[in-house]
Amino acid sequence: MSQGAETHDWRSRHTPGDGVVRTNPELERRPGWLKVTTPTHGTINDVERIVHGNALHTVCESASCPNRGECWGRGTATLMILGNICTRSCGFCGVKTGRPTEYDMAEPERVAEAVAVMKLSYVVITSVDRDDLKDGGSTVWAATINAVRNRCPETGIEVLIPDFRGVHDNQDRVFDARPHVLAHNLETVETLTKHVRPQADYRRSLETIARAKTAGLVTKSGIMLGLGEEKADVLKAIRDLRHAGCDILTIGQYMQPTRNHLAVMRWVHPDEFAEYRAFALSEGFRKVDSGPLVRSSYRAEEVMEPGSELADAVKRAIAATTSRS
Repeated sequence: MSQGAETHDWRSRHTPGDGVVRTNPELERRPGWLKVTTPTHGTINDVERIVHGNALHTVCESASCPNRGECWGRGTATLMILGNICTRSCGFCGVKTGRPTEYDMAEPERVAEAVAVMKLSYVVITSVDRDDLKDGGSTVWAATINAVRNRCPETGIEVLIPDFRGVHDNQDRVFDARPHVLAHNLETVETLTKHVRPQADYRRSLETIARAKTAGLVTKSGIMLGLGEEKADVLKAIRDLRHAGCDILTIGQYMQPTRNHLAVMRWVHPDEFAEYRAFALSEGFRKVDSGPLVRSSYRAEEVMEPGSELADAVKRAIAATTSRS
């Protein structure tokens, strides 16, 4: 695995004169509903050993997810492929930005090995953006989905993908590998997109979801609150995602990874998250998780809970891909 990649923090591309707010002295201390208790039992060490033993990365570590202790304590993790250095510099994200050097076609088999050893019934896989590659990393993406399916045919596979700069051939390479759930995060409202995700595009993200739905996949997306968005913009984003064909929605509180990242503008009360959940369900989403600590892959395996029409759809997708493999 290559070492010595060039990295830098978000501040190096966004100078103090860029109008970006990184501190908010008027914000009150983090409220009690955001406090997390970290489990200490051995399952966390087991997950860490399996992940690191297979030379893999997790978004749990790279993005400093507040739920890492809980998820690892349940024996689950969100695996991150194509290295841990991203070519983009989103102001909210804790993953390092720089010039990646990793491109490892043996990685898909190591991911499959980790899934098998952890005996996962459901796995979430994500990646950094690889705008440095002509295929955007989509070849490794497809190979990873296929490797996990071949090794663990009964495991549900959810993928959280980048937009591949809107290149249809690269998106289709992932769609054709038939993950059971295809996620791509909108992250924020349209009015804040260039502020929060300077190399992304709101409409391109919606198109990514729409194309995945047209390909016959169960689709998922997520947005963060607390970056300065207005309520009307949040409702619009929810509607836009549903109109694009999004099936599953996650809504969570933005939390600043470091002082070099965008500041939290407000703490959103749990009651407001509940209002957005009710609205999204009324718009026709098949599943909505909305709360301060919700993240895009948090408790993602609950999509398989018996009795729901969505769970049946995912199980049918697993059965279909298993019969083809």
